[in-house]
Amino acid sequence: MRILAFETSAKAVSVALLDDGLLLAEYYQNSGQTHSRTAMKLAEDLLCNCDLTVEQVDAVAVAAGPGSFTGVRIGVAAAKGFAWGRQLPCCGVSTLEAMAWSSGLADGIVVPAMDARRSQVYTAIFRMEHGVPHRLLEDSAISLEELCKKLQAVEGRKILVGDGAWLCYNTLGEQLPDLCLMPEHLRHQRASGVALAAQQRLEQGIACDGASMTPSYLRLSQAERERLERLQSTRGDQ
Repeated sequence: MRILAFETSAKAVSVALLDDGLLLAEYYQNSGQTHSRTAMKLAEDLLCNCDLTVEQVDAVAVAAGPGSFTGVRIGVAAAKGFAWGRQLPCCGVSTLEAMAWSSGLADGIVVPAMDARRSQVYTAIFRMEHGVPHRLLEDSAISLEELCKKLQAVEGRKILVGDGAWLCYNTLGEQLPDLCLMPEHLRHQRASGVALAAQQRLEQGIACDGASMTPSYLRLSQAERERLERLQSTRGDQ
């Protein structure tokens, strides 16, 4: 099965093509250009350079959050649009789980982290066994203090991945001497991890329906928060 995967949840964008577990190609770009400009072009070039057409893709996958609200929306829209015409399976996977898949660890504790602003991080905890992640903590938007407490309860060396890894390491490193950083070239979100997470779901027979797939933001956007605050203020004045 050939799976085309999109990763647009942070500053970098990537696409990957997995064929029965073999990574045929992966394009990664961290130039700061908007994902709406780059994602579909990267996918088009990737397929072309693999001498494949869209008709030869069997499933589509995307990092469906958490992450940048705009970035996640762009990725989900791209994946749905690609899958829609041929009614392909379209798998939305956790950005954080995909980061664990692409960490390259056979065994150990992986802690994906993304800067969620407002003194919080998007994070989860996985125990890697033979290269397969097993959850110890569900996807969460929590403070660094809360994350520290959760990591103190987990034995073993903890390896940080993601664009929030430096933030966590610089803040929590003294309190957690067994905390370390994944090397730069393996640290960031990649579409190959998205494809691997999607492959597991498809092999397990989990339905991957693009029509019902929605982004997972874990919390309200700033615009939504401000709207609720205005509504609450209006009700309080009545």
